[in-house]
Amino acid sequence: MIWNEQFETMPTNELRKFQLQNLKELVLRVYNRVPFYKEQMDKKGIKPSDIKSLEDIQKLPFITKTDMRDVYPYGLLATDMSEIVEIHASSGTTGKPVVDAYTQKDIEIWSEVMARTLSMGDTTKSDIVHNAYGYGLFTGGFGVHYGARKIGATVIPISGGNTKRQLSVMKDFGSSVLTCTPSYSLYLAEAARELGLDFSKFPIKAGFFGAEPWSENMRKEIESKLHLKAIDIYGLTEIIGPGVAAECECQDMLHIFEDHFYPEIIDPVTGQQLEDGKEGELVFTTLTKEGTPVIRYRTRDITYLNREKCRCGRTSVRMHRIMGRTDDMLIVRGVNLFPSQVEQVLLKIDGVEPHYQILVDRKGALDSLEVRVEMNETLFSDEIRYIENKEKEIEHALKEELLVHSKVKLVEPKSIERSEGKAKRVIDVRNI
Repeated sequence: MIWNEQFETMPTNELRKFQLQNLKELVLRVYNRVPFYKEQMDKKGIKPSDIKSLEDIQKLPFITKTDMRDVYPYGLLATDMSEIVEIHASSGTTGKPVVDAYTQKDIEIWSEVMARTLSMGDTTKSDIVHNAYGYGLFTGGFGVHYGARKIGATVIPISGGNTKRQLSVMKDFGSSVLTCTPSYSLYLAEAARELGLDFSKFPIKAGFFGAEPWSENMRKEIESKLHLKAIDIYGLTEIIGPGVAAECECQDMLHIFEDHFYPEIIDPVTGQQLEDGKEGELVFTTLTKEGTPVIRYRTRDITYLNREKCRCGRTSVRMHRIMGRTDDMLIVRGVNLFPSQVEQVLLKIDGVEPHYQILVDRKGALDSLEVRVEMNETLFSDEIRYIENKEKEIEHALKEELLVHSKVKLVEPKSIERSEGKAKRVIDVRNI
């Protein structure tokens, strides 16, 4: 079901005119209202009047996650604070999160693109949407909520956790659409089996899964165990949240809602724009965002673009599912984390060395995180109970920083392999 036929099937030449007009207005607005952008453009000798075509976007500077943290909290605000009606934020990698501020128009756009997303799985006003994405500063829960409300569907804002209750609500309330991370959907399937519940008897017809990497094989497993159509969705807090791109019923790459989010693929080393079909780093410009617009945001996600018309009838460009990253970020249970965050915590703990390894596994349906840390000689000589208490202390400190639980295992001094080059900090054995 196509939600917004005007824009989702818009002829390419009309779309390009729309994008260019919005790009010109965006560049002029941020140049006049956001000191960060003015400074960056002035450094490159670029003025708003230099943007005469969509190709001219390549003249503009990139923005990175580090830039966004450096101007925390309101350094990218392009409107008066009195116009901001809602604020969301990502998990911080150095203690400072990336802030996304929304005007009322931004919320309406977010609702619109999420309505398009949910419609791709045939969500209608007759459906009951079981929304198990987290509510709060994370964007997932509210994004789905606004999109479902825009459609007119019934929303169950259950958020994450409490799996037995989730299953009870799904069964008793007649949920027909499920939204959560792909790994949590499989955990729901496992829990249902243990409770003697049969998903084939649930009325759920579609699931919208994102916030972490997953494979085609995992899709088959989800569809087999939950008896639904599994739709891949993509979004970033830095751009708007979920609703940047989504699969349609054809499940053949993700449609980017490019009337709002202009995509580029660049060479991650040179920064040069690549042609369609070439793998590279995904870059986005928010053409219509008012609160905290971004120009040429480097996502660090690796993919490629396909502009062939989809069988569904939509004309928007499609992106392949994310194939990797250009940095060392991990996504565990929908939470972004970096090895450097672990290191910062360990440096504050007495009795341990800054030598560690992070083991990421998938036990059953859910990701597991184990941090192996070297003890120093003094701690190594202490009794086992003291060492166990120290492990619990580190686990608590990591939970505060990473926002996800990790098991800590203290190991003997000098037992973690050293490297003359880049230390191998992460061992990811998930089969995704």
